[in-house]
Amino acid sequence: MTGEPLALWAQILVSLFLVLGSLFMLIGAIGLFRLPDFFMRLHGPTKATTLGIGGVVMASLVFFSASADGLSLRELLISLFLFISAPVSAYMLAKAAVIQQLPLEPRTRGKPWDQ
Repeated sequence: MTGEPLALWAQILVSLFLVLGSLFMLIGAIGLFRLPDFFMRLHGPTKATTLGIGGVVMASLVFFSASADGLSLRELLISLFLFISAPVSAYMLAKAAVIQQLPLEPRTRGKPWDQ
């Protein structure tokens, strides 16, 4: 980093990605807090917060690529790891919940262990 300010287009893009990522993370956190049972709550952190972290990582990618000499690949590796590990961990949590037959909210559609 040379200490020079970013170009206006880069500042706007970084701000846009940060706000978008923050909104997705907020929605995911609200879903985790408000939804009634485990299977509904599982969607908050696995779907919305994955997109939120993706937005923050994209903001980081734009910031460091615009302020340095070239494309920063560390953020792409972080995104790749995140998008691979989040679905796998969600599947493992859901499978463990099905095996344990966790109680469901009556409004939950479908009974996963009856299939």
